[in-house]
Amino acid sequence: MRRKTARSSAPEPKRGIDLRASAESPVLYQLVKDHVRKKIHAGTWKAGDRIPSEHEFVAELGVSRMTIHRALRELAEQGSLVRYAGIGTFVAEERHQSGLLKAMNFVNEIRARGHEYACDVIRVARESASLEVATALGLGTGDSVYHSVCLHRENGVPIQLEDRYVNPKAAPDFISQDFTRIQPSEYLVQAVPLSEVEHVVDAVLAAPDQVELLEIRPAQPCLVLTRRTWANQTVVTFVRCIHPGSRYRLGTRFQADSQQWFG
Repeated sequence: MRRKTARSSAPEPKRGIDLRASAESPVLYQLVKDHVRKKIHAGTWKAGDRIPSEHEFVAELGVSRMTIHRALRELAEQGSLVRYAGIGTFVAEERHQSGLLKAMNFVNEIRARGHEYACDVIRVARESASLEVATALGLGTGDSVYHSVCLHRENGVPIQLEDRYVNPKAAPDFISQDFTRIQPSEYLVQAVPLSEVEHVVDAVLAAPDQVELLEIRPAQPCLVLTRRTWANQTVVTFVRCIHPGSRYRLGTRFQADSQQWFG
């Protein structure tokens, strides 16, 4: 993806806290972070813009490079910035949050934001189950399974690579669906009365073919949501959903027993 570079301009008159006057403050890096956040929130620096280098910040704000480095590093860890060695620091793309503890249909979430949804169907086929897939679905090695691979996009940008295996006995018509018109998970929710869902989330680096499909850099971290669903005692589907960490996040909110969580 081609990066935009934020245009430099004449130094702006300082408002609020004067960073130069606060050079001895033990929390000076927090002021630098606030300075960067204000630029982003005001729209001066937009998603994908390259912000000034550490040397440029030192000259502009009159603070040490160590202070600047800490501020930018923490903003990157918090998801506001993305840093690439030898290239520069960029404003991170907005990350939308999707519910975790439910069978997600994020198509509705995308459209509710007024954004365009699209699905690239990469593969839909009948295959022989590997040991891993057979174990996950409760089948025998070599048994027939359905395998689909879809790339989901929001406003043309890849946000999820879905690699799904389906038990043909539980959803015999899955393979004949047009997944450019209906999302695989949406079809399964409609066609099979699901009774149980299992989620596991891991942080990984994507494989080379996944990097290409997701249009990300090889070193960019990803979240992988592995999900299995059941209808009564039968495993229906085993799926891995890979999300670029800079574009999406997973979360949930639920009521909890305080004694269980804080006792």
